[in-house]
Amino acid sequence: MRTITLAEHAGFCFGVGQAVQAACAALQEAVQDGETLYCLGPLIHNKEAARDFAEKGLVTVDALDEVPDGARVLIRAHGEPPETFEEGARRSLALIDATCPFVNKIHDLAQQAAQADRWVVIIGDPAHPEVAGITGWAGPSSTVVEDAAGVEAVRSTLEGKPLTIVAQTTITAEKFSECADRLREISKDVIVCDTICQATKQRQNSARKLAEVSDAMVVVGDRSSSNSQKLVEICKNVCQTVYFVENIGDLPLQELQKCCKIGVAASASAPERIIKEVIATMSEDFTKEVQTEEMEQTEELSGMASFMDEIEKSLRLPTRGEVVTGEVVQVTDDYIVINLGCKKDGVLPKSEMVLEDERGLPELFQEGDEVQAKVIKSDDGDGNILLSKKKLQSGIHWEEITTALDSREVVSATVVKEVKGGVIATYKEVSGFIPMSQLADHYVENAAEFVGKTLPVKVTRVDQRRNKAVFSHKAFLQEEKQKKIAEIWQTLNVGDVVEGKVMRFTDYGAFVDIGGLDGLLHISEISWGKLRHPQEALSIGETINVKILSMNEEKGKISLGLKQNTPEPWSVIDENYSEGQVIEGKVVQLKEYGAFVELEPGLDGLVHISEVAHKRVNKISDELSVGQVVNTKVLDIDKERRRISLSIKETLDPNAPEIEEVEEVPEDVEAVDEVPVEAVEEAPVEEAPVEEAGEAEAVEETPAEEVEAVEDAEGEDEASGDVPNLKKFKKSELTAFAEEKDIELPSKATNAEMIEIIEQALGQTGDEE
Repeated sequence: MRTITLAEHAGFCFGVGQAVQAACAALQEAVQDGETLYCLGPLIHNKEAARDFAEKGLVTVDALDEVPDGARVLIRAHGEPPETFEEGARRSLALIDATCPFVNKIHDLAQQAAQADRWVVIIGDPAHPEVAGITGWAGPSSTVVEDAAGVEAVRSTLEGKPLTIVAQTTITAEKFSECADRLREISKDVIVCDTICQATKQRQNSARKLAEVSDAMVVVGDRSSSNSQKLVEICKNVCQTVYFVENIGDLPLQELQKCCKIGVAASASAPERIIKEVIATMSEDFTKEVQTEEMEQTEELSGMASFMDEIEKSLRLPTRGEVVTGEVVQVTDDYIVINLGCKKDGVLPKSEMVLEDERGLPELFQEGDEVQAKVIKSDDGDGNILLSKKKLQSGIHWEEITTALDSREVVSATVVKEVKGGVIATYKEVSGFIPMSQLADHYVENAAEFVGKTLPVKVTRVDQRRNKAVFSHKAFLQEEKQKKIAEIWQTLNVGDVVEGKVMRFTDYGAFVDIGGLDGLLHISEISWGKLRHPQEALSIGETINVKILSMNEEKGKISLGLKQNTPEPWSVIDENYSEGQVIEGKVVQLKEYGAFVELEPGLDGLVHISEVAHKRVNKISDELSVGQVVNTKVLDIDKERRRISLSIKETLDPNAPEIEEVEEVPEDVEAVDEVPVEAVEEAPVEEAPVEEAGEAEAVEETPAEEVEAVEDAEGEDEASGDVPNLKKFKKSELTAFAEEKDIELPSKATNAEMIEIIEQALGQTGDEE
């Protein structure tokens, strides 16, 4: 007697189950809000489960640069390094952390060890995403080893170092113990943290026990899953016949029929649905085999028994879904009657036929013709068997889309109606579902616009037993886009100037579509001048000519440049500027010693504070403001140091009177009483006005020593007018000021040393003068 036994521990572990639940909840919320939920890497290592989530709208990406700013992103159970969370915060991403609690514990252990200056050794697969996340938390003082041979390869690196050992949650206990023993030989200071997941240990132990007493083992899991591969390895150690299957299509049913005791183990990423389907399929196949053996025994009976069997056959009615063949005995305009060789005739209505032209049934069928059809009812209510050629052809069409699924061929499906979450589309006689997220390669708000259209689609899922098929127009569009992109890559070369369209902005640049392929135009490559944001020079939808600076087809990245289309200002300085030339510019920066004026993007000149006006200027901001447009005269062009000296006062008339601001007298101020005319007439002519007399007396009474002191103080003010408060300067500003004063500074001087040198130089100059 055959038995099929499922291992005591099989299927989703706690961490994977938690991640799946988080994904379902987040996906439902995102759909309700009309947003897209992204998952950084496959949610779980199982193609069937991943396909199910994709159909529901979950978009899997390989890196955060594929996700727009502010989007919702799910962190899967494997976890991520700290850089991922830092980038998410910087770009305002809504991160949904579904990291397994046991993996989070490993992150904490690795981080604590690194902070304690211990070297972290991670035992696991270097290519596994879980290991990549752990390495990020451990930092640069870490090493990944896959087995004992890997430990020997890094022996010289680890000798004498304090070691903390952690493990990938899905490795085998044997491998972990072997590596840990080798590491204890290398260092005396070793902390061993057994971080193999208990759920993994349980699945491995129960699989091993079941394999020891089974004729054959069937391991259900995805081939990309690390824990699935470990289960296969464990079972093979104790059982000669082991089959690794992803779904029922991989089951070797004929080989399994030779086995009496069959064990089934399932990885932590295997959905319960697939496990049940595998067991049910094997059970159904074994039942059919028993029935076939019984029929063969019956056929070996005597001739009389065989004759009675024939009679029984004639009395037996075909069941629903059975394909039958019979002879046409009657033809009408609405149906044909077929003799099936049993006690009931079959009726094939016109509505159950696929007619390719307008001819009637009498023109298509004649009595005596042989017809094959499928039973849809064993009794139509009138004592006949109801037949259908549509259903029969549908079976053929199911085979066609199954072939299309396996070969990834494109088929044409016609959208017939809108349903919740997508549309129904038909391929010949097969109806399939296209999820809303798979209707296009962009967000679709209203699926009704697709009704009636025939779309090229990829078949993503087929389940004929449940009469279900899933199509994707998006997969077709993406494949075509990839082909187009591949063609574009072949036509582009570094140095080419191509036309592009500005699609979107980021703080660090703009993305430009160059014929179906997006390239990054970094903010530093937009203009020779300084920009705070790309939108200062560009606008969305604008068409521009850009130069290809670099290409990386493997990563799909292209760097573009815009400023390269115009000469660098200093390379053509002699053609556009000369000493004595008067030119208009914009004030872009104010310093204590002067103002920087932009003559054109990438070309600034300095107006020293002494060249701002014909009067003494104490504070530059009193005369100029950032953004102000001024006329300047070129005093000097230093091409070697790339400096331009400018003057504003040289463009001004020194004799022009200064315009003083006159305060308006408020209307509510009462007028001063007028002096009577008689009083003015009586005043002696030689008497000076009171104010003037007072001033004169004050001058006469001022001691000569005080006048000299005032004059000295004014002289000191004038002498120090060109020396600002150097202690407020940054290092770059001190360097610029020293160059302006022709003062040479040491290359590695501190700010304090620079200030002392400048003050000494200015003091010596003052003494000489």
